Amino acid sequence: MCEYYLRGKSKHAIEGKTKLRLIGGRSDQEGRVEVMLPGSNGTWGLICGDGWSLLEGMVACRQLGMHYAQAALSTGYFGGNMSNVVISGIKCHGNEENLDQCLHEDVGEVFCPHPGSDPNIAGVTCVSKIADLVPDHMELARSAHLEDKQLFFLQCAMEENCLAQSAVKVQETGYGWHLDTRRLLRFTARIVNQGTEAFRPILPKQYWEWHACHMHYHSMEVFAHYDVIDADGNRVAEGHKASFCLEDNNCVPGVEPVFKCANFGDQGISPGCTDTYAYNIDCQWIDITDIKPGTYTFKLAINPEFKVGEMSFDNNAAVCEFINTLTSVWLGNCYLTRP
Repeated sequence: MCEYYLRGKSKHAIEGKTKLRLIGGRSDQEGRVEVMLPGSNGTWGLICGDGWSLLEGMVACRQLGMHYAQAALSTGYFGGNMSNVVISGIKCHGNEENLDQCLHEDVGEVFCPHPGSDPNIAGVTCVSKIADLVPDHMELARSAHLEDKQLFFLQCAMEENCLAQSAVKVQETGYGWHLDTRRLLRFTARIVNQGTEAFRPILPKQYWEWHACHMHYHSMEVFAHYDVIDADGNRVAEGHKASFCLEDNNCVPGVEPVFKCANFGDQGISPGCTDTYAYNIDCQWIDITDIKPGTYTFKLAINPEFKVGEMSFDNNAAVCEFINTLTSVWLGNCYLTRP
């Protein structure tokens, strides 16, 4: 059992000293999250697990002095009773120092739905080392270019939803659809792990999905999102990348590659190594056939659903200015931000 004391003030003005601890885990670094709120006369209570995610888990582990959150759970596995839930609706950005700084329901006004028999109690697993993925925005800008390609050569990509919906409508028209040309914005996505532990897919091998057309396994169905956004903030084109082959393509001197996905090998990205989806790989693009010439915003987001824990999510996206003409494209003025 680990306990931590802090002072904080939230949106709903929880003032004074709040106490936090983990109980019921297999080690001191995991368990259900218990809080002692000011004015509770020394009584420990539970946090509702509804909406509890890695973002809230990151803050809880930081508050406890246990570094990083590897998993955030909404379960009764670590014990506890729903009648002891004292706070609900906690929503964090992920970089707060303690849970008091996060949004939450008014103390004493608990709303905690829990469909089914499993209690909906917030729990967390903390670790001292974890990955930290960062996209190489300079390589992204350098490699961006156009390619026009007929649908005849894009059938596997269509099966994996890598083209715009207008391509599907063209295919449904019947004869001659394969001669329709799509305009693709191609680019290289080079991802470096600058953390202290390997980045691994959230699912074990037996749950990876086999895609027969491309002849590979997807270890994470959503590893990256690619978006083109107009001046009004509307997404006008999108792409995605499933992690069909997370591996150590290049490593800094002194670091030996560990992960290689060939022959159904282990997938991941070691600290100090990069995984590169080169521009010439199938689906490494956004279909911009339907976009008019103009200036847009391009966004590449890694681990966008926050499914795998990292040191920080504030550097998981590269955002660039995107200029599209009838004959060429330009990406530049890029910066790193949150997905």
